[in-house]
Amino acid sequence: MINAKTFDEILEMVSMGLPKDSFGPNSEHPYLAFHLEASDDSIASWLSSLPCPVIGIGNGSAQAGCDVALPNESKLALLDKNIRHAPIAAMVLVQHLRASENLSMTDALTAESLAYSAVQKGPEFEAWLNAYKGGTLIDEPGPSIISDVTDNCLKIRLNRSKNYNAIGTEMRDALCEILDMALLNTNIKSINITGNGKTFSIGGAIQEFGDVTDPATAHWIRSLRLPATRLAQLHEKLSFHINGAAIGAGTEISAFGKHVTASPKAWFQLPELKYGLIPGAGGTVSLPRRIGRQKTAYMTLSMEKVSARTALEWRLIDEIV
Repeated sequence: MINAKTFDEILEMVSMGLPKDSFGPNSEHPYLAFHLEASDDSIASWLSSLPCPVIGIGNGSAQAGCDVALPNESKLALLDKNIRHAPIAAMVLVQHLRASENLSMTDALTAESLAYSAVQKGPEFEAWLNAYKGGTLIDEPGPSIISDVTDNCLKIRLNRSKNYNAIGTEMRDALCEILDMALLNTNIKSINITGNGKTFSIGGAIQEFGDVTDPATAHWIRSLRLPATRLAQLHEKLSFHINGAAIGAGTEISAFGKHVTASPKAWFQLPELKYGLIPGAGGTVSLPRRIGRQKTAYMTLSMEKVSARTALEWRLIDEIV
């Protein structure tokens, strides 16, 4: 049974002056979990300096200094398992979320790209990549993006339903191209994005994971070809309809919408940690601005599916239709 520490035990750890390498990857504390009852905010700066996820349980004044807030210990075993699987990615995730919380969207996206580039060449992703048996996207006819303009509304449909609208290089570049056009065309007053088929998008095409040779080049490519940078600029015009699963990048890009609707059976998930990665399609920027830093960290560290009903409660979406 995994048990969280009491706040008094946390105060004792602070008073002992434990070095930072007592926490995080390759330590006995890959995360720190404690009960918030009777806590105060005197250790907020200490908590935010730790190189590992900080999980608060219950209610108390120290909650603001935590990366994740849980109502009880029921999900702690799940978080323990996932963090231990990829402690470096988990550390990078929470450090980035802390640092980018008050940045502009543009600066936060740059920070996300740098953080993602780091874990993309880290040992956890390399281990997944070495074990991955490979695969290819199903060849589908027609353009990867279908778009038309009606009454000053740009309608965009992801059009790779046999691949569950996985966002590979082809779709990424096509989406960037149409969004660049929307940025230049001042006659476009609204933009609606959805997906053909039963799935909005299963996220980045894993068949193309690991194609970039080094982190600097990876960051350079994302700086030029990331749909999220366009979506952030178009936020006030954007609406999304999620017609099924929105996984990884599917969740991340939809959260940039000014208004997001979903079908009753839609669901959302951030599974990047199982690859040793963090969200890299803008999700560490779009989601915190909708649901907050702590729920974003929870979605990533738990990798749980979030139903449309829960997404509505969290304000990840605005309406179920």
